[in-house]
Amino acid sequence: MDAYALEAKEKMAKTTENLRASLATLRTGRASPSMLNAIEIDYYGSPTPVNQIASISVPEPRQLLIKPYDKNDVKAIVAAINASDLGINPINEGVQIRLMIPVLTEERRKEIVKQARKYAEEAKVAVRNIRRDYMEILKIDDSYSEDLQRRAQDDIQKVTDEAVKNIDAILQEKEKEIMAI
Repeated sequence: MDAYALEAKEKMAKTTENLRASLATLRTGRASPSMLNAIEIDYYGSPTPVNQIASISVPEPRQLLIKPYDKNDVKAIVAAINASDLGINPINEGVQIRLMIPVLTEERRKEIVKQARKYAEEAKVAVRNIRRDYMEILKIDDSYSEDLQRRAQDDIQKVTDEAVKNIDAILQEKEKEIMAI
């Protein structure tokens, strides 16, 4: 495989991992500490993820327990969770915060699936942009003959098709997880 195709494949793999991380923040029917990855707290003037200033555990399948390392951070964490788009009301228990994950309605599940599809489409656009960039690099590179250029373009296209197929598979898996009751 061509060196440019390998570079493109690496970048596309990073895009796929980014998609996985984005999908992990979506709420499904059960509690997952990764749901809080996108929530940041103003911690002494700098935005800090919740998982860096508190321990997050799952005592029950539909419950998250957040124990801040510093009990003075409880109010800031509650405010950040309320301001987020999670749609969960935190229960402040003084030194810890309890999140009860409600059962998702069919309508809410469909909204979450739409959000997952949006993330997947953004990943596909990023993959296509990577392909376009490497195709342009190939056209500019004079060290490639026409045959080598064509072969490298085919390799890049194969890598792109593989990445898009992978993104579709990840999306399908996440949709099943979201729609499962």
